[in-house]
Amino acid sequence: MNRVADLSFMRTVKCCFLALFWTAGASLLGCGGSVNPPPSGQATVTVASTGTANDQLARFDLYINSFSLTNTSGDRVSLISSPINAEFMGVNGDGEPLFTTSIPRATYTSATMSVMVGAFECVTLGQSGGLIFSTFAVQNEATDVTVDVPSPLEISGSDAVLALDLLVSKSASWTTCDPNGIQPFSITPTLDLTAMTLSSQPSNSQNGLESGLGGLITTVSATSGSFTVMADDGQGCAGTDAGANCSPPAAYAPTWQVATDSSTVYDGVVGISQLVPGMGVEMDAGLQPDGSLLAKRVWVYDSDADNLTVAHGPLVFNSLVAGYESLEMSPVRELGPLALAPITFSYSAAVFQISGGFTNLSELPFAPNFGAANAVDGQNVYATTHALQLSIPPVFVPATSITLIPQTIDGTVGAIGSEGGFTTYTVTLAPYDLFPALAVQPGQTTLLTDPNTVVVYADANTQMLNTSPLAVGSVVRFYGLVFNDNGALRMDCAQINDGVAE
Repeated sequence: MNRVADLSFMRTVKCCFLALFWTAGASLLGCGGSVNPPPSGQATVTVASTGTANDQLARFDLYINSFSLTNTSGDRVSLISSPINAEFMGVNGDGEPLFTTSIPRATYTSATMSVMVGAFECVTLGQSGGLIFSTFAVQNEATDVTVDVPSPLEISGSDAVLALDLLVSKSASWTTCDPNGIQPFSITPTLDLTAMTLSSQPSNSQNGLESGLGGLITTVSATSGSFTVMADDGQGCAGTDAGANCSPPAAYAPTWQVATDSSTVYDGVVGISQLVPGMGVEMDAGLQPDGSLLAKRVWVYDSDADNLTVAHGPLVFNSLVAGYESLEMSPVRELGPLALAPITFSYSAAVFQISGGFTNLSELPFAPNFGAANAVDGQNVYATTHALQLSIPPVFVPATSITLIPQTIDGTVGAIGSEGGFTTYTVTLAPYDLFPALAVQPGQTTLLTDPNTVVVYADANTQMLNTSPLAVGSVVRFYGLVFNDNGALRMDCAQINDGVAE
């Protein structure tokens, strides 16, 4: 365990390199009855990652060394040829393409992945008032993990899409986020693999709409109306390589082929002709049968591609440093010259903005504002900088932009009502959620009058993916933009999913 302390925070890293704690966290369900053999030939198969989690953790990474399926004849087929990193908290209730490959048509009844590294992180307020970012990591030789296949996967057509879901609560175990000495923990990857059915007009994460995809553009072909993006959940530049000569490596990061058409909406640029390699983008896109994406919306939140570092994660202000004019980020996702390191930003000159993915902001019965004066710990953002080196407090890395983006919250419904054409859900958060946990820092100006509560606003366009009717007492996940409205937390909600026990 390494514990590093500075003026503003204490960061705890726990690693175990000799003993691996993986266990087979899911049982394997075989197929019952007779199954007609699929026709011979090859099929294009895309695996998309998703997560099922409450709000205890800020991130959960798996470094996947191999991934294979086994068919009814016992033949084992490999799906990846090189390692890939997947981060699952950023896709909690959502999803993104992980990789695409070609495999023989067959009925597959089991799946196995080989994992070399697993890590999860939580954030809390220490007893001394400083912020604590605790990372728990396990690394060893590649170890097989059984993936649950609830129903046989019959790959019989020219293409198929599979959803790889990490059950986060069953995959991580730890004693406390504020450790005092070595504390026991374990990482037990528990995953489901199921078939997805894509819609030609996808509307939610279950039928192919991938929302809030983020990364850096690597290539652009304006003539063909397409570009490629390196996902921001892959690894960026290593610490000693950070600097002007560092470019994001392709290894470990999912890469997406993105097409555009006449209906693609652009924010921050007028069209594809203004996209250049190195730009950071956030996208909503429809997953296509061949594993590519058709962009519905492309948001360029920082149009300067020169030495751009992108950090994606929750805002974590620090009231003990520089009069509350800095924020810490141990990002969920990160790419660029300063990647792979926690960053302390100065935001005094940053441009604050709101993601363009929500078109109903003007219809909300409150003013959906986001800026330096009302930003609060726990809001999900993209932060960008063009700095070439890290700095140590009280000198901070200057943030160029801070963009509010959607996030998932998990909580208990306390009341259901209506306001201004919206259905409202008053949601109580667990104490470990960042909103209540970090709203009481010493020396901090009171920004939230009730940090334990979020009022969620849902309209006719909100995707209702919950399997049980919503009622008072229901534990539910809500996905949307969270605003601080004069001390009250309010969410403009795009999607509702079944909750995860708190």
